[in-house]
Amino acid sequence: MATQRIAVIAGDGIGPEVIAAGRRTLDALQALDATLDLEYVEFPWGSAYYLEHGHMMPPDGAQRLAEFDAIYFGAVGWPSIPDHVSLWGLLIPMRRSFDQYINLRPVRLLKGVESPLAHPGAMDFVMVRENTEGEYSDIGGRIFSGSDREIAIQESVFTRVGVERAVRYAYELARSRRKRLTGATKSNGIRVTMPFFDEVFRAVGEDYPDVTAALMHADALAAQLVLRPREFDVIVGSNLLGDILSEVMAAVSGSIGIAPSANLNPERRWPSLFEPIHGSAPDIAGQGIANPSGAIWAASLMLESLGHAQAGQRLLRALEDTLASGVRTRDLGGDADTERMTDAVIATLRRLEA
Repeated sequence: MATQRIAVIAGDGIGPEVIAAGRRTLDALQALDATLDLEYVEFPWGSAYYLEHGHMMPPDGAQRLAEFDAIYFGAVGWPSIPDHVSLWGLLIPMRRSFDQYINLRPVRLLKGVESPLAHPGAMDFVMVRENTEGEYSDIGGRIFSGSDREIAIQESVFTRVGVERAVRYAYELARSRRKRLTGATKSNGIRVTMPFFDEVFRAVGEDYPDVTAALMHADALAAQLVLRPREFDVIVGSNLLGDILSEVMAAVSGSIGIAPSANLNPERRWPSLFEPIHGSAPDIAGQGIANPSGAIWAASLMLESLGHAQAGQRLLRALEDTLASGVRTRDLGGDADTERMTDAVIATLRRLEA
């Protein structure tokens, strides 16, 4: 196969540590699999870059990234920079420049990982989050700042095209899995955008009579994800609701340190972006104890997106078998540091290929 070029943005905090770990597992897999030919180019963008240059990435950053097949991303955020500056200066511009309108977050209770739930049962569900509009718009502002009359206004933007394509992706995904779809809504309290989301959800559902679909208020859905996670298959939600519910899903699966995220341009007109969702964790940055599992699982998703489904599954299996063997980082109740955990995954990969 032709060489596939990966843009690597390790970013902030533990981002460089977990992305380096993920890269090591990808290199080990590439040495074992002749079908893989990955080439990496690293970009030093993030909060340190901002403190030196005044922006999170250069003005032509998106133009430079557009030449790549995928983006492998670590984390963004640092205490000395407001979160809305760091996020809107790096991650969100990439999502929108490349129309990565699907944020896909798979959840499984991996072997060797304990859920905080008393009786979790088998978990295997996916969050499809609309990723480019909704509540995360840049429309609004503040007036009368500093006075008792101060007003802050933030507009949500829901377009028919934006909602429908995310919902349709979710229906298609559900059709390929267990044919169950839950739509996350809040139309009992948000009386314009959420009823619109509900209408589109029902209308698209007419094209999928084989999929059992239902809407559920997001607060009740969060409770049911804790009480009965095994009952869910595919969940679709707006940008904000999908973001919040994804964190609940990651928590019930054992640790946010495991969870991956794929920011997809499904038509492949632009590069998609793959990342762990745990954030930059500045409190443990530089200590070498970060859990690399989320970055490794994200690398697995990246391989699948690039057309290497078997290689992606092998990498995920190596991660799961490693966890099942008892090698786990501190957030999972183990004592392995980042390097030891990565070494163990690589050793498992090699055993699987032997």
